[in-house]
Amino acid sequence: MSGGQVALVAGATRGGGRGIAVQLGAAGATVYVTGRTTATSRSPMNRPETIEETAELVTAAGGRGIAVQVDHLAEEQVRDLVARIGAEQDGRLDVLVNNVWGGDPLTVWDRPLWEQPLQDGLRLQRQAVHTHIITSWHALPLMVARGRGLVVEVTDGLADHGYRGTFFYDLVKSSVIRIAQAQAADLKPHGVTALALTPGFLRSEAMLDHFGVTEATWRDGVAKDPYFAMSETPAYLGRAVAALAADPDVHRWNGRSLATWELVKEYGFTDADGSRPDWGRYFADSRRGTAGDPQDYR
Repeated sequence: MSGGQVALVAGATRGGGRGIAVQLGAAGATVYVTGRTTATSRSPMNRPETIEETAELVTAAGGRGIAVQVDHLAEEQVRDLVARIGAEQDGRLDVLVNNVWGGDPLTVWDRPLWEQPLQDGLRLQRQAVHTHIITSWHALPLMVARGRGLVVEVTDGLADHGYRGTFFYDLVKSSVIRIAQAQAADLKPHGVTALALTPGFLRSEAMLDHFGVTEATWRDGVAKDPYFAMSETPAYLGRAVAALAADPDVHRWNGRSLATWELVKEYGFTDADGSRPDWGRYFADSRRGTAGDPQDYR
């Protein structure tokens, strides 16, 4: 990514969104980071991370972080956000990352559709699918007007992933991929690229807490789940997005469903520890019973 680009990372309070925002900042971008949790108020997720912290990390990495509290289901808030970006950046928006999720408290993993709370499932669709649509609807005209830009829809799994284990979660993640594909078709005549991107086993703040470890001691979590040995930091996902944003031929990915473990072979970035986790190959080999030492896949 060339310095001076302007990015909006919707859903950048923590996890993958924060990792993406920081790595775009490291590439010299001005990054608007949005979310619901600020230094003075928490979202229903009730996590301690804030958008101000993310903005500070973006600036410390070499970019310019701008924190804006936004509920991306509130259309007027999204409208005002995009109007602010247009006014402050002379109509420029180079990268839009739709990463809004916040669905962990609404996701049920151990029951079929008809035994899950319907209103929670419908709320999950609004929170993690409708937010992406609302944000794109307001933001895309900035890109179309300039005839350039990159839209990244962050999801879980690839287009051919198969069932993700629980109905409403699967519907969200597959819908986000389809949102990317549909945007790609609409945007193609206007020189704007849209794609979907998945991390592997993302080692977010919430996941570290779930395993009772810190980033420094994360390998202790492997005792609880062997797959955790192949986990990757949010920086890995962020570096994948930064590589895409820097690619002058990024339009070749238009409409594609991509993964960090695929893009690393194209762009050669690394995770924070210098490794290159290949979650896709490890998971496939594990399903076949042929997986070796996880270190051989990093």
